[in-house]
Amino acid sequence: MTASGILFVLCAPSGTGKSTLVRRLVAEFPNFAFSVSCTTRAPRPSERDGHDYHFLSHEEFIRRRETGFFAEWAEVHGNLYGTPKAATLELLAAGRDVLFDIDVQGARQLRSSLGQGAYVFLFPPSPEELSRRLLGRGTETPQSLARRMAAAKDEIAHSPEFDYWIVNDDLETAYQQLRAIYLAEKCRPQYQHAWQHIVQQAWGLS
Repeated sequence: MTASGILFVLCAPSGTGKSTLVRRLVAEFPNFAFSVSCTTRAPRPSERDGHDYHFLSHEEFIRRRETGFFAEWAEVHGNLYGTPKAATLELLAAGRDVLFDIDVQGARQLRSSLGQGAYVFLFPPSPEELSRRLLGRGTETPQSLARRMAAAKDEIAHSPEFDYWIVNDDLETAYQQLRAIYLAEKCRPQYQHAWQHIVQQAWGLS
């Protein structure tokens, strides 16, 4: 039975544990797909155009952006990155679930441009715990820690825009909540077009 794929969007402040949860979710559910993004940065030696990224000139990226080519885009460290809208919709139409590990700005753009999806915000247990986790990486200076904590406060201020909230106090609990959200979303009627048709025929519904 063919069903439409779902757009599954996860946002969290840096250091919350989002990447760990995403890796586990993708490992358990192989139906997830990732659309190949476009970028204006130069390819690294091991990267292939069209496989890792679509590498575009700055001018070409801007041209495509102005035509509505991207479902979302952002500037990161002076380079532009964007997700092609048509390719994402094609994956969804083919029944693949598309996962976005993205920031709040990107999530807002996705909701505006695609008009669908489940949007999940992941919280750290507290500011103190987030600071401890960031310092535990061993890569933060006092200045970079302050920037990350300020960015976390700003992102959390936008958390009411999301459909679901998870507090990553315990990793196993957080993961079970995340997979429960995903499985529940898969059962929504709007993704079950083939089953809707079968039900209508079986029960003589118009």
